Parts: sequence; C-alpha cells; structure tokens
Amino acid sequence: MTGFETGRRVRGGAMQIPRSRGAASGLLLIVLGVWGALIPFVGPYFDFAYSPAQPWVWTEARGWLEVLPALVAVVGGFLLLTSRNRATAMLGGWLGVIAGAWFVIGRASAQALTIGDIGVPSATTPAKTAVLELAFFSGIGALMIFLAAAAVGRLSIRSLRDIGYAQRFADTGAQPVVVEPEPVLDHEAEEVPRRQRSPRHWGDILRRRHTPIAH
Repeated sequence: MTGFETGRRVRGGAMQIPRSRGAASGLLLIVLGVWGALIPFVGPYFDFAYSPAQPWVWTEARGWLEVLPALVAVVGGFLLLTSRNRATAMLGGWLGVIAGAWFVIGRASAQALTIGDIGVPSATTPAKTAVLELAFFSGIGALMIFLAAAAVGRLSIRSLRDIGYAQRFADTGAQPVVVEPEPVLDHEAEEVPRRQRSPRHWGDILRRRHTPIAH
C-alpha cells in the first residue's frame, strides 16, 4: 500500500531518489572528465595535441582550460552516480554543466583573463584541426552540457518511481510501536456480563412455574 492509498505523508519523500536516477549521466561525465584531463598530456604520443606537442608537459593554460574543468566534471559525475539525495545529485548536474560550458568558452576568455594560451593544433589539414577542436574543447564540452542538463531535468521532476522509493525507505526505517492493552480488573470483568443480560419479565417466570410436566 503506497502513501497515496493511505493518505500518509512520506518522510523525506521529496529528497529521496534511487541511486540509478542519475547514474548513467554521472558515469559518462566521469569518463569525459578523465578524457579531458589526460588527452593534453598523452595526445602528443599520437601526434594529437596542441602546442607544445610534448607529453606530460604542464602549462598554465592546460591547467586552467583543460585540467580544472575536467576535475569539476569528475566531481559532478561522482555526485550524480552515487547520491541518493535529490539536492546533492542536482548539484552534481550543475557542476557538469559549468564544466562543459568552460570547455566551450574557456579558450575565448583565456586572453582576457590572462590565464595563458593553449597554443596551436598540431594538424596539417583542416579536418584534423576540426577533430582536435572537438576532442579537446568544444566537442566534449557540448557533450558534458547535454548529459548534465538532461540529468538536472530528470532530477527536477518527482516521478512515481521516486515516490515509491521514498515510501519503501520510510517503511524500512520506521520502528513498529507496540501498544499494550490496559489491564482489566476481575470485578469489572464480572460486572460486564451481568449488565449485558436482558431483564426477565415476571410473566415469563410465572409461565415457567405453571407449565405442566408431561408424564
């Protein structure tokens, strides 16, 4: 029997959600975050990088424009993946949106914020230049925004599945209350049958006394 049928208010029902509510988006955000943090350092092994095209070289621009948003995306994805609280999961979704937006617009703001220059792509064709742009910045940023925004949209709606989960959570955590019956004294128990007896009429008693006994 659910909270709708009993009319009982579910304890903490508005905030309790199943862990699988944002698990898919959270896992994909973690994967994209790991990709965004590692690709500038391992990409030069495959001639797939921005200058300086050397593996494991730290620059200020790589830290601000790639590693930082990637870590934010990983944190947001972890919150989406593991949280059973609606507010915490939505915080993870918004962190994913912010990380993706920074991947998209970060390079355009780097010069104004004086956080370094990411360099030029190590590409000889326009097609490879476009692939590098998508794989390093705008592509993964757009995917992060899409996944995180979809998760926030799902979390903002309280579905029947969420209500059922909150109901089961409340029923599992509730402790049964045992109400002991009040003791009944012996003289009170004897008086109850006497009071419930129907009074006898004198006419019935006389008829029983004058009824002849058949031989």
